[in-house]
Amino acid sequence: MSNINSLRLASPLEVDSVSNGDGLRMVLWFQGCLYECKGCHNLESWAIDGGQVYLIEDIVNEIKKHPHNEGLTLSGGDPLLQISALKILLPQLKDLGLNIWLYTGDVYENLIKDSNFRDIIKYIDILVDGPFVEKMLDLNLSYRGSSNQRRIDVKETLKKEQVVIYNI
Repeated sequence: MSNINSLRLASPLEVDSVSNGDGLRMVLWFQGCLYECKGCHNLESWAIDGGQVYLIEDIVNEIKKHPHNEGLTLSGGDPLLQISALKILLPQLKDLGLNIWLYTGDVYENLIKDSNFRDIIKYIDILVDGPFVEKMLDLNLSYRGSSNQRRIDVKETLKKEQVVIYNI
């Protein structure tokens, strides 16, 4: 996939997005997904060996060029397939003061059992969890494709020790 100092991305950094989370944001589209959700809008991100490899240092330097963007969304593919590299990337992003959203096809209740996920969760502001389910497609939902997916307020969830949904 990638080593801990690099990420395999489906495309270079996207800037000035308003459709991938609250506010003006940047997006990193991760390469590789094992969920293969029927109706996925990003089929080209599924292949584990697709996309291109970028050094984390280069990604962070590119992000610094866009200080008017208040947040960064990690989507894909599934960013958590590269969790070792996220352990390096996420603290640097938080040091830049960015609001971090992360999308994954797994659910919080499974993820929180994983020590690697517990190492990075403190850097995530909003977790959008759950696979895309085509039968549950709802075009009226904000920042998610199907009604089973949740926007989880991570800080409140950790504080209350139960899932707290982020309402816009």
